[in-house]
Amino acid sequence: MMSYITRLLTSSQEDIEYAAELIRQGELVGMPTETVYGLAADAEDPEAVKKIFEAKGRPQDNPLIVHIGDISQIEEYAHDVPDIAYKLAENFCPGPLTMVLPKRDRIPDVTSAGLDTVGIRIPGHKTARALIKASGKAIAAPSANLTGCPSPTTAGHVMNDMDGRIPAVIDGGSCPVGVESTVVSFEDGRIRLLRPGFISAEELSEFAEVIADRHITEAALDGEQVRSPGMKYRHYSPKANVTIIEGSSEEYLEYVNSRVGDGVFAMSFDSAAADCKIPCIPYGDTSEEQAAKLFSVLREFDEIGAKQVYAQCPSSNGVGLAVYNRLLRAAGFEIVKIGGSLKTDREGF
Repeated sequence: MMSYITRLLTSSQEDIEYAAELIRQGELVGMPTETVYGLAADAEDPEAVKKIFEAKGRPQDNPLIVHIGDISQIEEYAHDVPDIAYKLAENFCPGPLTMVLPKRDRIPDVTSAGLDTVGIRIPGHKTARALIKASGKAIAAPSANLTGCPSPTTAGHVMNDMDGRIPAVIDGGSCPVGVESTVVSFEDGRIRLLRPGFISAEELSEFAEVIADRHITEAALDGEQVRSPGMKYRHYSPKANVTIIEGSSEEYLEYVNSRVGDGVFAMSFDSAAADCKIPCIPYGDTSEEQAAKLFSVLREFDEIGAKQVYAQCPSSNGVGLAVYNRLLRAAGFEIVKIGGSLKTDREGF
C-alpha cells in the first residue's frame, strides 16, 4: 500500500475542489457526512475502490454504499426501482437512508462485493454533497476507520486511523447523527430493514410493512453473504472487551459496582453515572444522544487503556435499535441478562 502525507483540509470551496480532483485521479478522501465520516472514492473506478479495502483492511465480501447527489440520479446506477423507494427518497433524502437496489453494470463488482445489488444513498451533509458535485462522480464511501475499530465521527478520528494511508481528510466538524445510515431493501411491496439507523423502523412503517432482517440482532454464519455493510463481521469495537448488561438501571449498577478491578470501566446512561463505583464514561440518556456519542466514547476507552467495558443496554425502540445493533457488534454479541424488569420490543422491529 502506498504511503501518503495526509493533508487535513477545511470545508472551503477551494479545499473541496482539491479533494474533488483527488477523487477524479483515483485517490481516496476522508469525507464528512451526517452519519459518520466516509472513505470516499470514485464508485465506478475499480482500482480506486480497491484502495478503500487496502486502506481499511476491509474484507472484499463487504459491499460499499454509493453516494449520489440527487434523487434523479438513482436510475443511472440502479434499475427496476420500485415506487416505494421513491416514496422513501422523497420523505427521507437527502438524509441517513440507504436503499439496496438492483445495480446497473456501470457499478463494478468490487464496489458491490460481487452482489447484483447496490446500496444507494443521498447524503444530507453539505460538505459531502459539495464534494459529489465538484467531483462529478458517484462516490463509494464506507466508514473511514480501520476495519473493526469504532466508526469515526470527527476528522481527528479519521486522522488517527488513516494518517499516512490516504492523501486527504476534509474536516466538516462532528457528525450530528453519529451512527451509520439506515439500510433497507424491498420485496413484494414491503420494506426489509437490513441495518437500523437514525431513520427508525417505526418511521418506515408509515409507508409500508417493515420486516426486520435477522442479522440486525444475530451474527452472520461463516460463509454467509449479507446485503448490507457492517452486518457480517465484528465491528465498531475498541481494544477492550465489551460486555452489554441488560437489565434495569438498578440491576446494572449492582452488577458493575461488584466488578471493581484494574482497567474495568462502566459505559452507562448519564442518569446512572453518578452512582457507578467503577470509572465510568456516560454516553447519554436518550437514544439520539447515545447514537451521537457511541463511537466517540468507544474510542475514548482505547485512549485510556480500558481492558473491560460494561455497557448499559440501550432501548431497542426507534433510534435505540441502531445503538443496540452497533453495541452488539462491538461486544461480539456478549450479553449478560439480569433480572426481568427491562421490557423491549426486539421481537418486533
